[in-house]
Amino acid sequence: MTRIAFIGAGSTIFMKNIVGDVLHFPALEGATFALMDINEQRLEESALVARKLIAASGRKAQVETSMDQRRALAGADFVVTAFQIGGYEPSTVIDFDIPKQYGLRQTIGDTLGVGGIMRGLRTVPHLWRVAADMAELCPNATLLQYVNPMAINTWALAERYPHVKQVGLCHSVQNTVQELAHDLDLPKDEIRYRVAGVNHVAFFLDLTHKGKSLYPALREGYRNGSLPKPPLLMSRCANKVRYEVMEHLGYFCTESSEHLAEYVPWFIKSGREDLIDTFSVPLDEYPKRCIEQMADWADQAKAYRTADQIEFKKSHEFAAEIMNAMVTNQPYTIYGNLPNRGQAPQLPKGAAVEVPCMVDANGIQPTVIDDIPPQLVALMRTQINVQELVVRALMDEDIEHVYHAAMMDPHTAAELDLRQIRSLVTDLLAAHGDMLPEFTRLKKAA
Repeated sequence: MTRIAFIGAGSTIFMKNIVGDVLHFPALEGATFALMDINEQRLEESALVARKLIAASGRKAQVETSMDQRRALAGADFVVTAFQIGGYEPSTVIDFDIPKQYGLRQTIGDTLGVGGIMRGLRTVPHLWRVAADMAELCPNATLLQYVNPMAINTWALAERYPHVKQVGLCHSVQNTVQELAHDLDLPKDEIRYRVAGVNHVAFFLDLTHKGKSLYPALREGYRNGSLPKPPLLMSRCANKVRYEVMEHLGYFCTESSEHLAEYVPWFIKSGREDLIDTFSVPLDEYPKRCIEQMADWADQAKAYRTADQIEFKKSHEFAAEIMNAMVTNQPYTIYGNLPNRGQAPQLPKGAAVEVPCMVDANGIQPTVIDDIPPQLVALMRTQINVQELVVRALMDEDIEHVYHAAMMDPHTAAELDLRQIRSLVTDLLAAHGDMLPEFTRLKKAA
């Protein structure tokens, strides 16, 4: 019987998707879902949803709940992480409000930039605690890691706990294929593709339909103004940034335009509101989403609580597919984030890279992609510079590398000078206080 531990199971909608996916696979019949969260009410709501999903499926499965991480992990075969240290308040508010005082604006703030750096500093120590408990309580388990900043987390986990089996998972590739199918009026299942890079800044190296490249149609549509169409997934976030980057670098990025806009120095600039308007850059998008999701959740929770059964369909997340492939030894291909051990030889060794991976009873096995165009490699290196410095700060407990990471961030460096960046980081560290590792509070910035 497969035991699946959810750390951060209070993320009910995500938990619902994964539990529902697992229930589609006969080989995972009888699974135990060990749900863990520090929020007792959200944990109880998630357990209720999971039990109603099981009832609707007719599968034999059971649900356990605990606010004790070690209890949930004991004996697990798979561990799914989906948590946010610090939450919307105070942490997300801090990550957006303090940079704005310096004139530094963001859209999502969870992957790169000063927001991503702070989130990494908050998140990695707890992921390390999960890994330490796994090494003791379920040493053969596989960690399916869904927490941002994905690349920083995956890299730091591999540095501190190299023997813990883990993979960083994202849905940006699947989402982008869905958006491209929408733009081109094609069935998404007929699109063939090959992707490589770093999480959120990976690119479609091949993109075809029935053997024909889709890039000419994408370029023509963008140039004549028919593309992008109104977005399929995020109604207020037009997809113009990705098309503009494709126009100049030649390839389409896997992550949404609202994310990509703040990973590069070209779209969010002081005194250039024309760029914000032309490319429909949604500033402060993530705080808006947080507020909307919190407002919606009360109604959703009430609906789940009163429903006799909860209907569900299979999502496009990789977690359950991985579990099924490993249990049955039936190969399945995913896009996974793993430390670079040669699967992306053009990128630095050890960096977290995203490439196609085959999954079977032997685990998660990355394939080699060695033909990333040089302009894309150059862009990816600008992301890796920041990620590596955050990992080094955490591993070496060196506060100076936190400052260095912000100094190397493409968007931050395009807007602020060195003294401004140092002052901004100092303010962020002070505001987050004991939500960050102790070494960030050992001394004041010089």
